[in-house]
Amino acid sequence: MTYRTENIQLDLFPEEEVTGQDYTATFADNMTLPVHKWYRYTAGFSAVWVNELIKKEKLNGRNKIIDPFAGSGTVLLECEFENVDGIGIEAHPYIYRIAKAKLNWNYPADKFKNRALLILAKAKTITINKTDFPKLISSCYPIEIAQKLESLKQAWINEEQEDDIRDFNWFIITSILRISSPVGTAQWQYIQPNKTKSKVVDPFVAFEQKVNDMYTDMKRLQNRFPKSTKSVVFNEDARNIQSIPDKWGDLVITSPPYANNYDYADATRLEMIFWGDISGWGDLQDNVRKHLVRACTQHVSKLNGEINDILSNKRLDPIKTELFEVFETLKAERLKHGGKKNYHLMIAAYFNDLANVFYSLRKVTNDNCLMCFVIGDSAPYGIYVPVDKWLGELAVSAGFKSYSFEKLRDRNIKWKNRKHTVPLKEGRLWING
Repeated sequence: MTYRTENIQLDLFPEEEVTGQDYTATFADNMTLPVHKWYRYTAGFSAVWVNELIKKEKLNGRNKIIDPFAGSGTVLLECEFENVDGIGIEAHPYIYRIAKAKLNWNYPADKFKNRALLILAKAKTITINKTDFPKLISSCYPIEIAQKLESLKQAWINEEQEDDIRDFNWFIITSILRISSPVGTAQWQYIQPNKTKSKVVDPFVAFEQKVNDMYTDMKRLQNRFPKSTKSVVFNEDARNIQSIPDKWGDLVITSPPYANNYDYADATRLEMIFWGDISGWGDLQDNVRKHLVRACTQHVSKLNGEINDILSNKRLDPIKTELFEVFETLKAERLKHGGKKNYHLMIAAYFNDLANVFYSLRKVTNDNCLMCFVIGDSAPYGIYVPVDKWLGELAVSAGFKSYSFEKLRDRNIKWKNRKHTVPLKEGRLWING
């Protein structure tokens, strides 16, 4: 199998340069694949690689698959295409809805198209005179574009729809928000109102294009896979999985958030404000972050009172000496930097959370399971954190038998414009049941 090397996930690591390495741990391939391409999810990985892994492990008798960080549903979709059972867990309420809509690709295509275009037709009849939009919306859209988007939202709210169609139309409107804005709103990038884009699509045109693209994919896949299993995704916390039966899974394919200070809650702020799910940045902590693995400093800003409990957690015992050393080094290092970021708290909370994920997975996987975690290591303030080693040891401590690491590519190997010069890597952590 030849993999394309276009690298979209590097958006999460904007200081890095593309090299001739293995990028199957990225979402790049998926932007040409039906259904997968409906929504660009930067933190995903290659659907082609997932499919090959599922096929290989089916021959080993593994056909019940878990993704505890389901994201936009890459693993779950490939489970359906390979006729194996898939269950996903996704804690981010917004991303959960994205995955749920994509997993409905086998809904009757003609009915989908008719109902979706009906919402567009209704929106075109609605006159919006409102001009007092939330500040972020006003910063991202000229008034006439904001009013068109609002008319789509009002049509979605007012029109009686069955649940599946309602989910589809929410997904379509959500997915066109960024391409309809003339400012810096690239997918999964923080909003940059002072930047401009050369290509902007009118909301009504974008909506119709999205419907037609989805319709084409649905027809194509429904002809190719007339019978397939149905994966399910739960809006649940991977640290405390409740909806998967004990000992159910025999293969885990996933990629947890990296400890790289990327704020997955803030990355969806535009969409959540548009829909009224939050009123501003301050609402992200209670509405989103508290459900997520703590992998950014914004998430741990109020953690000081909890840090002693975290550092004394028995589940961290296998790495406690090394973790405490890194914790103290980062704590001292932050005082030398202007931002004084709480990387020491972030790192402690991150491994505490992943330890809990492994215990949660141990409960829902059988003794013959295989797990593959796509991971990347980290070096905040230039202090190296051996993510692969620490996660492997935490998995063994949770009851898994052994682990090994397969490096796919180097990161941070070009020194120009770097905040630090520590070589990093990305790869697959293989864990045996």
